[in-house]
Amino acid sequence: MSIVKEFKEFAMKGNLVDMAVGIIMGAAFGKIVSSFVSDIIMPPLGMLMGRVDFKDLVIVLQPGHPAAPGVAAVKEVAIKYGLFLNSIIDFVIVAFAIFIVIKQLNHLRALAVSQEKAEPTTKECPFCCSAIPIKAARCPACTSELVPGATGVAV
Repeated sequence: MSIVKEFKEFAMKGNLVDMAVGIIMGAAFGKIVSSFVSDIIMPPLGMLMGRVDFKDLVIVLQPGHPAAPGVAAVKEVAIKYGLFLNSIIDFVIVAFAIFIVIKQLNHLRALAVSQEKAEPTTKECPFCCSAIPIKAARCPACTSELVPGATGVAV
C-alpha cells in the first residue's frame, strides 16, 4: 500500500474527522467566550470598580520612551495582569460550559443504561424455580412446557 493511500485512510477515519470538527468548534466557542468576557462582562465590572479597564491594568517594570536624536527607543516592560484576569475569566466560563455539557452527557448515558436494565431478560420457572430466558417455551432445567409470552405460567 502506498504512503498516499495509507495517509488517506488514516485521515478519513471517523475518529480523526470527529476530532477535527471538535477542535474547530472549540476554537470558535473560545472566541465567542473571549468576546463575551472582554466586551460584555468586563466593562460593567470595570465600571463598578471605579471605571477601570482591565486591559489597561499593568505593573510597569521599565518605562519606555521614544527614540530621540542619538538615543535609541526603549520599549515599555510591563506585567499585564489585567489581560491575565480576562484570560482566567475566559477559562472559568469555558470550563463551566464544558462541565455542563459533560454532566448532561453522563446523565443521558446513565438514563440509557437504566432503561436497558429495566427490561427483564429472564423469568422464573414455576416448577423448578430456575431462571430461564423470557422467550423460552420450555424450561432447560426441568423440561416443563411454558405458555408462550406468559411469565411463570406452565401448561
